[in-house]
Amino acid sequence: MAEIHAFVCGHPIAHSRSPIIHGYWLAKHGIEGSYERIEVAPADFPAFLENLAARGFAGGNVTLPHKETAFRLVSRRDEAAQMIGAVNTLWFEDGRLCGGNTDAYGYAAHHDALAPCWREGETAVVLGAGGAARAIIHALQKAGYKNVRIVNRTVERAHELVDIFAGGASAHGWDELPYLLSDADFLVNTSALGMTGKPPLEISLDPLPDHAIVSDIVYAPLKTDLLASAEARGLIGVDGLGMLLHQAVPGFERWFGVRPEVTPDLRAAVLADLGHKS
Repeated sequence: MAEIHAFVCGHPIAHSRSPIIHGYWLAKHGIEGSYERIEVAPADFPAFLENLAARGFAGGNVTLPHKETAFRLVSRRDEAAQMIGAVNTLWFEDGRLCGGNTDAYGYAAHHDALAPCWREGETAVVLGAGGAARAIIHALQKAGYKNVRIVNRTVERAHELVDIFAGGASAHGWDELPYLLSDADFLVNTSALGMTGKPPLEISLDPLPDHAIVSDIVYAPLKTDLLASAEARGLIGVDGLGMLLHQAVPGFERWFGVRPEVTPDLRAAVLADLGHKS
């Protein structure tokens, strides 16, 4: 059986943990193949896509700043990519380059594993209005959330997402947070606030109901100040690392023909690379 090759490309790309995840699964399943980091400058990205098959790739992952360009250049997109407006996974079907977005899937799968009661909520507060917010809002709506309150310092950006996700989505400024949290079932930070090297996320969780779930897509640090505050209040908190792990599952299955599992050992391997103890 011929070796199968896949990749992750971006600019920069050295920081990507995807090779650790896919390399772990390749070794675990005894698959002859590879998954490599490839640095691709924006000007070179269209030509890179055109030459994928000729270079022997079955597909790969796309990260910043190429996700929206990949969305425009693929021949076919899945539903999630269509809604989110970005592609992070590439594969071939009948010789055509297809694109999907697995971020919403990864987010939902992580919460299904750690806090399955998250699907019981109806009202969510989403902090941030960037690309990650699009994936999270898609996941929330697919999970049945009827009210998704998008909070951003620049309210115009939140309104842009309301136009995309329509029913049940609303745009709000930061000053409205105390009121918005008072009956929220779910709170998620999709911004970079609270990440190592970024400004802190300054928010009081006092208004949240006792049953609320608090989620942060940041995983460096693993326990952000937001999650520490949730813990102090006795609320369920879900860290951001699992989204990274679970979003890799569909791509691996497409390229290598095996559906892998997210296990404690895999999480420990990625945490070790991040400098954390599992």
